[in-house]
Amino acid sequence: MQHQTRSVLTILRNIMAMKNQTIEIIPQKTIWKGEKLAPVSIVLYGDYESDACAKANHVINELIDEFEGKLRYNFRHFPLTQIHQKAQKAAEAAVAAVQEGKFWEMHEVLFQKKRGLGTITLKEYAKEVGVTNKKFLETLVNSTFSWEVRADLLEGLDKGVRDVPAVFINGEKFEGKPTHDGLKKSIEELLKPKKLKPENKKRA
Repeated sequence: MQHQTRSVLTILRNIMAMKNQTIEIIPQKTIWKGEKLAPVSIVLYGDYESDACAKANHVINELIDEFEGKLRYNFRHFPLTQIHQKAQKAAEAAVAAVQEGKFWEMHEVLFQKKRGLGTITLKEYAKEVGVTNKKFLETLVNSTFSWEVRADLLEGLDKGVRDVPAVFINGEKFEGKPTHDGLKKSIEELLKPKKLKPENKKRA
């Protein structure tokens, strides 16, 4: 009886220890592409099953090369689950890749293969880009990173996002389609030297 009591106590302690363990999750909002101190920041809210988002992502990648050192890019999740049933798990897979420093590799693969985003194939893509977590599939099944995706979605809604792609440049929502020419014009405007007003010149 005493032995059984000890066994029960040991099990209870183990359960309590597991409950007290917190999983440290690296937020995707901290993962940027481009120069860290770049004067222009672009944030794209998107969905991995969306053709328009894939195009916007491609355009932004081109602009990062074009404005070398002056532009940085952050991707946020906004899965339109009513029309894209696999977008949520694809987003969770991207967050899982963040934890191993493989976000951008996974991100690009997901857009390239947006027609094949089943749970098993997501695991294969993760392996292709170098994710080594043996419990990767388990994290998708258990929705381990679902709250991170939801946090992006809620933040997007708070900023007025209702459809994707939604682009923000230096915190301001870009109106219209995120074409190369349209985004380039906005970036160039922000990079123009600020002219001093006449009264400021007199004070100088």
